[in-house]
Amino acid sequence: MRKLKLQVQLSVDGYIAGVNGEMDWMTANWDDALKEFVTRLTDPVDLILLGRKLAEGFIPFWASNPALEGAAKMNNTFKIVFTNTIEKCEWNNTALAKGKLVDEVTSLKKEAGGDIIVYGGGSFVSSLIRSGMIDDFYLFINPAVLGKGMPIFNQVETTQNLTLVESRSFPCGITCLHYHK
Repeated sequence: MRKLKLQVQLSVDGYIAGVNGEMDWMTANWDDALKEFVTRLTDPVDLILLGRKLAEGFIPFWASNPALEGAAKMNNTFKIVFTNTIEKCEWNNTALAKGKLVDEVTSLKKEAGGDIIVYGGGSFVSSLIRSGMIDDFYLFINPAVLGKGMPIFNQVETTQNLTLVESRSFPCGITCLHYHK
């Protein structure tokens, strides 16, 4: 069975964005060690899952910036956007999923292929966490405290015990906590 990995940037106090979606607090100047770590994380990935809200910015951003480091992986990897509102997919290398989230993701995990990664958005990731669909959590903790913002663990209804696989800090100030469910 394929693994579903969550790769997410968090503030020290656990937010993925500010109250109004601000992301200016994220460490943008990644060092080479962090870039290499993320490359190893994403190499076995052949499918990206996105919620509709994030997809509307994520897919056009990477498509319009092909020279950016990592853009080839983002653009060439097949994406599935989970939505109840979009009727037709206008993005290249992308399909829409409109069924029940748990059923759709369970089916994708049973298909042959490499790892699956999810980047967001907030409500979408919260739903995946709540339903226990995430196999590996890669929490990239940025050296910033927001005080309030957009959480992703607020929908969890029962305790989910995780096992720490690795904790690694990088010179740019980000620490990655890798947990397995």
